[in-house]
Amino acid sequence: MITDVIDVVAEFAITRKAVWDLLLDPQTYPRIFEGIGACEPLETVAGHPVLLVRVGSAEVGIRSHTMQLIVERELESFELRFPMLGGFASVRLRDEHEHTRISVTYFAPGRVHPHLAELNNAAIVDWTNAGLRLLADLVLAAPTSVIVNGENSPMRRRAGVAKQIMTSGVGRTYRPDSAFKQFRRLAEWGFNLAGGYAAAAVRSPHTAAVIDDRAQRTFAEMHQRTHALAAAMSAVGLNAGDAVGLLARNHAGMVETMVAAGKLGIDAVLLNTGLPARRIEEIVQRDKLSALFVDAEFDPLVQYLHDDIPRYTTDHTPPTPGATTIDDLIALGHTEFRKPTQPGKLVVLTSGTSGTPKGARRPHPKGFGTIAALLSRIPFRMNDTMLIPAPLFHTWGLAALQMSTPLRATVVLPEHFDAEDCLRLIAEHRVTTLIAVPIMVHRILELPAPVRARYDTSSLRVVASCGAPLTAATVLNFMDAFGDILYNVYGSTEVSWATVADPDDLRTAPTTAGRPPLGTKIGILGPDLRPLPVGATGHIFVGNHMLFDGYVNAAPPNEADGMLDTGDLGYLDACGRLFIAGRDDEMIISGGENVFPRPVEEALSHLPQVSEVAVVGVPDNEYGQRLAAFVVKREGAGLDSDMVRSYVRHRLSRFSVPRDVTFLTDLPRGETGKILKRLLGGPDTNEAT
Repeated sequence: MITDVIDVVAEFAITRKAVWDLLLDPQTYPRIFEGIGACEPLETVAGHPVLLVRVGSAEVGIRSHTMQLIVERELESFELRFPMLGGFASVRLRDEHEHTRISVTYFAPGRVHPHLAELNNAAIVDWTNAGLRLLADLVLAAPTSVIVNGENSPMRRRAGVAKQIMTSGVGRTYRPDSAFKQFRRLAEWGFNLAGGYAAAAVRSPHTAAVIDDRAQRTFAEMHQRTHALAAAMSAVGLNAGDAVGLLARNHAGMVETMVAAGKLGIDAVLLNTGLPARRIEEIVQRDKLSALFVDAEFDPLVQYLHDDIPRYTTDHTPPTPGATTIDDLIALGHTEFRKPTQPGKLVVLTSGTSGTPKGARRPHPKGFGTIAALLSRIPFRMNDTMLIPAPLFHTWGLAALQMSTPLRATVVLPEHFDAEDCLRLIAEHRVTTLIAVPIMVHRILELPAPVRARYDTSSLRVVASCGAPLTAATVLNFMDAFGDILYNVYGSTEVSWATVADPDDLRTAPTTAGRPPLGTKIGILGPDLRPLPVGATGHIFVGNHMLFDGYVNAAPPNEADGMLDTGDLGYLDACGRLFIAGRDDEMIISGGENVFPRPVEEALSHLPQVSEVAVVGVPDNEYGQRLAAFVVKREGAGLDSDMVRSYVRHRLSRFSVPRDVTFLTDLPRGETGKILKRLLGGPDTNEAT
């Protein structure tokens, strides 16, 4: 058992000023001390900052306390006081022969968290020394910000893959009587959508594979229809090596077109349904598309393209008179086509907020290792019912669809997202997994409690969100409402996945992006492409076996030690969790200070009057740049610009206070729900998913 008073002394070959600056920065504590999930400024009282500290873990419990940081003698001593608990930590610094001695005295540490009372003094001393060593690493620029999940150990990685495959039930589905046929189908078509539906047609032919707003397809029907569609595409002159454009919402016809193109060796360029006609024309010309497969509602976007580009209708709505639908092609009854040496690839477009979207060639899944990677962080299971309102032309929606076939999951595809209708579909189909983007999570949470109560969502085990940061308020409120089923995925079109935060991570540190899945490597690198210390902010690089195969017509991102630059800045904490600071082009320099918009967005999201907020950098004649906030208020909320500025002023640095505060009814968003900050006057070249 610990005592009321504990002394810790550590000494490092670093300057006292460097130690002082770090220990007086509240951001330092959750970065270098395990068990501290957050340390957020609340206000300033009598010149002393008051902080909200989140301590503990999901396993042992989490507590939040107010803490005062009181400087006693500049560069010599300060105290961290917990006035409601009657405990404190006194920190004293002294020079010792070109070293700095750090002396810490704890009083009543067991009151901070019940778990601490079960430990002994040695554990508290070890915990303190471990954090202080990371502090010294920060000062000395030790290259410690690289974390690998199994990638450097082939044996461990293979064992991890086998474990995840068996735990999920995937391995148990290959019974001896059908295993040979299933593996033969995979060998014939590849470990991709085509091979997945072909193998599933052997094992579970009558199981529903895809349910959309108008139809239902079994695995056998998906395999048969896509085979007939591929043969028809060949008959009309499409050949391996060609590329076609696919402009469609989520439905069975979109999936069938992707699969048929892959079987024929044709690349399918997945066009964002929010693109204007001019951008589509540029992509058609740039990528030399041989044909277009388009939902009828988007015919006006392609009507002025050259007549020599064939067009086919993909959905069930009444097509343009004289148009050929994919059902017409399937009805031709063709069954033969030349199988390609390589299956066609799916080309996902980046967001294109700075110009014409780049086409990123997505690799095919690399066997069971790809499934095992996500299974190591998200508990998908065999025979799940998976609701995917996230667009399939988006990397996250597409990744979920690719995961569905080896899991024999039934995929429910709504063409449009509506928060209440999403809950209806969950209740109607007993959905176990929801694949969403953050705005969808937010919109569901915004539904009035009586509306949410109408629908039985008890079948949900996983809500996996990807595409943009989730605010801490959204994370905690969603889990309080629906249970600890939320998973936050960080990745991009170029790197696929990078990290996943599970419910335990999010309970402990709600703003974290999580930890790398099996077979993934994360590095926080400086401008020289060398690793930075744990806790230091730098460029996020990611390595795994699903890195994209390059852009169709653009130079690839920077690469270092087999990892690609995501374009984001972030840091790793002492527990190996990743945190995103923001895009490298979102950071502004105001009065010589580096300032990120995201901490301001996080702070304002906790205001009960605020529904949504976006913060961007704008030019400033005096300081070079400044922040501007765009706020959507909740209905009937009383909030003005001075209140917003005052709230931020008491919680963050003075350079973080937005001089401009604009109230909007809605924030501009793209088709995937990503806020288009360029329309607010700030940079938004974010390609991350």
